[in-house]
Amino acid sequence: MADMVYRRLGPTGLQVSVLSFGSWVSFGPQLDVGRAKDCLAAAYDGGMNFFDNAESYAGGESERIMGNAIAELGWPRHSYVISTKVFWGIHGGVNMTNTLNRKYLLHSIEGSLDRLGLDFVDLLFCHRPDPNTPIEETVWAMSDIVASGQATYWGTSEWSADEIRAAIEIAERHHLRRPVMEQPQYHLTHRNKVEQEYRRLYDDWGLGITTWSPLASGLWSGKYVDGAPADSRANLPGYEWLHDMLVDEGRNQKVKALKVIADELGCTLPQLALAWCARNRHVSTVITGASRPEQVTDNLGALDVLPKLDDRDLRQRINEAVGWWGIDQ
Repeated sequence: MADMVYRRLGPTGLQVSVLSFGSWVSFGPQLDVGRAKDCLAAAYDGGMNFFDNAESYAGGESERIMGNAIAELGWPRHSYVISTKVFWGIHGGVNMTNTLNRKYLLHSIEGSLDRLGLDFVDLLFCHRPDPNTPIEETVWAMSDIVASGQATYWGTSEWSADEIRAAIEIAERHHLRRPVMEQPQYHLTHRNKVEQEYRRLYDDWGLGITTWSPLASGLWSGKYVDGAPADSRANLPGYEWLHDMLVDEGRNQKVKALKVIADELGCTLPQLALAWCARNRHVSTVITGASRPEQVTDNLGALDVLPKLDDRDLRQRINEAVGWWGIDQ
């Protein structure tokens, strides 16, 4: 298996593994501390150094599970990069739900650090934009959190290019810490934000990208071609909204077409889909997920596929298989 590749996180000097590990869905609903520890160990041993989480995942339990698992594994704190994301809140109440106001942000980082068992997180994301709080208030609060040492860098997740630019310009005007990374969804048929909307932000500000859902919640794994397996996330309580998308016949026709290419390359569907995301030079890291160590190991095989995607004709075949007719990245 090829060695892990490390890339700078946007304009920073921080190096993150091009494949990373995230806890959405799996930690809590599917994994306890023991099984989470097995997956984290497989990722770490494979060279992954970035581990993504969020306050809202499993109502805070995901952070607690990851923190406990890492503590049991005994990793030196300097050897990994860890993130969390804040917006939705877990306590309820008018000032603590779906907001990025200063009060909420200062409370939320304290809670996340307590659950993770850490003095600071490396990356802190505003999980969604908040139209009801002035962006200037959010920028000041996030900058103060970084200045306090509770986070090393801050960024956004699923913000528009205009919102990110506004935040950067406010920070520059007031000599504050500015957002340096964004975490958008990015996969074979969800491309516009990463490839088009943010284009000027890469050139003007060196924005870093940590992408989520590279397999479209499991669609590009191929396991939904014949329906949703009983133990899949599509059948988890609270994830009914995923079911229809994952078993959609039209989408799975594209999956079948892509599998033909994966078979020719001698790789798995997930490996091809992950490598395709990682090939984009603006992507600092592709956040992967897994509920078993074997899945982590399979995902790491994407590193062997990555150099094959330098072939423009191959990329064109992939675009045709998934029905994408935009500009090739």
